[in-house]
Amino acid sequence: MTGLFTPKPDRRSMQGNLPPEAQEKIEELQDLQEQAQQLAEQKQSTQTSLTEAQSALDAMEDIDEDSTMYREIGEILVETDYETAYDDLEEKVDTLSMRAERFDSQEEKVQQQFEELQEELQQMLQGGAGGGPAGMGPGGPGAGGA
Repeated sequence: MTGLFTPKPDRRSMQGNLPPEAQEKIEELQDLQEQAQQLAEQKQSTQTSLTEAQSALDAMEDIDEDSTMYREIGEILVETDYETAYDDLEEKVDTLSMRAERFDSQEEKVQQQFEELQEELQQMLQGGAGGGPAGMGPGGPGAGGA
């Protein structure tokens, strides 16, 4: 990760002599970009956990139901039965799937907010005249990622 330990530059110094309203919109856009990045990271982590849980669930299809099963609890392994292990994994997959869907929804909402703010800023900088999409950067807050 870049910029983890470097201080953030003062946003206002980077915005030159823009009107205060425009500076505020730019700050909101930057905040939305940060929020989109955080959502993308959380979504990726959730997708990884979902893939692992689904793989384990699929692997259980090939295991004899009478096999001794163990589940990890903290630093120890505890014996469990096949049905409990399967049900727990199935519940985990369902929960992670719902979480991933929520991240999709949140990403769409942030993208929409970004585009609306971008349009407002563009109109503000053009003196209120309508126009096409603002040139604030390629693709908005989720650009360049997954």
